[in-house]
Order: sequence, then C-alpha cells, then structure tokens
Amino acid sequence: MNSRNSESEVWRSSTKNPAPEMDLVATLQSELETLRSRMKVLESENAKLSAQLSNCSCQETKEKGNDSVLKNGVLEGHGKKKNKLRDLGYGAMMHHSKRYVALKVMYFGLRFYGFASEAQMDPTVEGELFKALERTRLIFGDKKELQYSRCGRTDKGVSSVGQVIALFLRSHHRESRGDNKYPGENSIEESCGEIDYVRVLNRVLPNDIRIMGWSPIPVGFSARFSCLSRVYKYFFWQGNLNLTAMQTAAKKFLGEHDFRNFCKMDADNVHNYRRHIISFEIVPFNERDNDDQLMIMKIKGSAFLWHQVRCMVAVLFLIGQGLESPNVIDLLLDIERTPRKPQFPMAPEIPLVLQSCEFEGLKFICSSDTKQALNEHLERECRSYKLQSAIYHEALLNSSCIEIDNNILSDHTKKKRASHIPLLSRPTELSYEERRKKLDA
Repeated sequence: MNSRNSESEVWRSSTKNPAPEMDLVATLQSELETLRSRMKVLESENAKLSAQLSNCSCQETKEKGNDSVLKNGVLEGHGKKKNKLRDLGYGAMMHHSKRYVALKVMYFGLRFYGFASEAQMDPTVEGELFKALERTRLIFGDKKELQYSRCGRTDKGVSSVGQVIALFLRSHHRESRGDNKYPGENSIEESCGEIDYVRVLNRVLPNDIRIMGWSPIPVGFSARFSCLSRVYKYFFWQGNLNLTAMQTAAKKFLGEHDFRNFCKMDADNVHNYRRHIISFEIVPFNERDNDDQLMIMKIKGSAFLWHQVRCMVAVLFLIGQGLESPNVIDLLLDIERTPRKPQFPMAPEIPLVLQSCEFEGLKFICSSDTKQALNEHLERECRSYKLQSAIYHEALLNSSCIEIDNNILSDHTKKKRASHIPLLSRPTELSYEERRKKLDA
C-alpha cells in the first residue's frame, strides 16, 4: 500500500512540473538558430573572398603543410601527376597571363579540306589546331580576342612545312606579354620558365600535324601582312619533259606582273592581281626511281593569288611536253592582249608544299628534348610512308606475271587521246571587268 502511494506521488510531481524539459528544448532551438545565422554569415564572407581571390593579381599561393605551389594558375610541385598537369597546361585557372606568340606549323595535307576552317568542310588543319589549343587550355575566348592571323591559306590536299600562325596564348610569365621582342634580342629572358608550347601541343595533335617551333612577337605583328616572302615547292617526275624549255619559260615569271590569267579569280574580294615573283628555280631532288629523276619547282614571291602556283605549274607542264611555246607566258601576262583567262586544268594539289614564310627578325625556338622528339616522330612517319611505297612496288613487280589476252574486248574500247588545243584558242573565262559588272548588277 505504501509503495503504491509513493509511486503515484512521483507521477503527480512529474506531471505538475514540466518546466525543466521545456526550458532545455527552448535553449537547444535558440542555439540551432544562432548556428544557422552564423553559417549564413560565413557563406556570405566565403563568397566575397572567392570573388576577390579570382581577381587577385598574386602569382604564387603557398599552401600550409604542402610543398606544392600555385603558380600562374598551374599547380606545380613534387610528384609525376602534378608535373604532368603543369606540362600539359592544366590547373586551377583562378588567374592566367597571356603572351602574343607565333607558331610554325607542319602538316601533310592529303586528308584535309585545306588549312582554313571557314571552308565548312571537315577536317581542316586549322580546326585540328584549335581543338588542340582548347584541349591544352592554351587559349581563352574567340579568334578576335586572340588576335589570330595566318600566313597562308593552303587549299585541299596541299601540305606545308613552314606555315605560320599568330595568336595570344596562356603564359607562365608574371604579366601579360604584348610587348614581346623578337628572339635574339632577349631570347633567354623571353623563354625562361615559359610553357613548352611545342611539346604541349604535339602531345595532342594528330600524327600529320606538328608544331615545329614558337616565337614571341610584338602586338602589331600579323602572320599575313608582316610576311616578307613565301616559298612554295612543287614536286614532279622529270619523265620526258623538256626541262630546258620549262626553265626558259619560268624566268618569264620573274618580277612584278599581273597574274589574273594564272589564278582562280575572286573579283568580289580581290581587286589587285599584281604580284612579285622573286625567284623561280627548277632543280633535281635527291630521289630517283630507275632512270627517272624527281624534280622540284621552287617559287619565291612576296605573295600569291588563289591557285596561282598550280596554274603556273600547269602551263609549264604543257611547255615541257612540247604542246606550248615558252612565249605563251608573255602572252598570258599581257592583260591588254589577253584580258580573259583561257580554260585549262590546274596541276594536281598533292605535290605542292608551302615550304617557308619569311619574317624580319623572327626566329623559332623549342627545347632540345622537344626537338629530338619531333625529329623522331618525323622519321617514323617517313619510314611508314616508305613501307607503303615498298608494298606498291612489290605489287608492281608481281603484276609482271599476269599474262595479256588480246581477245578480251577491252582493247576495242580504248578512248582516243584528245588532240591538244592551244591555250589561246580555247574558250575563256569572264574578265575581271565583266565579273565586276555582273556583281554590281
């Protein structure tokens, strides 16, 4: 009885005095609200600090308890992974400097629809270059912001070992460099600690495109308009061509002439067709096939019109075959006597190479390791194409065991070779003046 009374009294006392529990809950809720308010304040301060840090001009941030350094937006430190990120140009992009750079580009044009990406056909050399530049985080923004320019705009199938482009690239230097000097004036300072542009880009470019070197350039530089001269080479087999007649005709191109009859006319955009040819040589190359000699036409000029080299080469081939006289060059260069271009096919594009572009004071550089890797790559590609040549040569030898059956009707379907029509007797294209009138109308 007494135990029951004591239990009931305890229960009554606990129900009559709930104040301590309520006070505890209220206290906890108050502290929770205080913590939430504090978190909001801290988040706001963190956002402000992050914004200030993104605009900070500091070039180095040392982290406590870590030997790595954030330098120019690239994490540098010990360890293979960090060094690889640095070499490839990746890292925290909180701040990045830039500099104006010229790149010397080599490409084998067989599979490309020309150099320029404006052709709206893929792939192009320029398109592959910009993919590599974006992948390595070397560029930011569009081409206008990059002040991009190119020296030559080679056509579909045409190759180059000396194309030059210019644009702003990310840099390891402390300040954006738009006042670069040419290499040679201060080459050690200019390249010291800089990104190895050649190595970084060649790691991600396809095998038929390579960067040969880079050079710091001043802001006023233009790969197109600062170029003093360009050199093209055209490879061909001598065969039965009359090289003496071709050399005589080639000399007639020297000097400044109106080359509207030796180009694909673009009357909408080009109004001056005068160009200066500095030199024109026809020389042997160090390659023979049985009794045939590989030859080169080497043409140097201040600038060239659209398809100009291939048109000049095509006419020289006609002269070498004895189908035209060397004097036809004089007649085609005389715009008063020949105001309209005769219709004739251009020379094939594959043997044409943009060999070099000349600039005042421009010297391209790369590291010794990078140059060695570049040479090894080019040697591998050269051996690969020689292997393909050996396979075709083997097929040629193997075809000698195939017997000829004159009873097969295919010999009666041979087409007669068309007789040559002299150039000046052929149908002509519209003259420049006629094209302009048509465009204005």
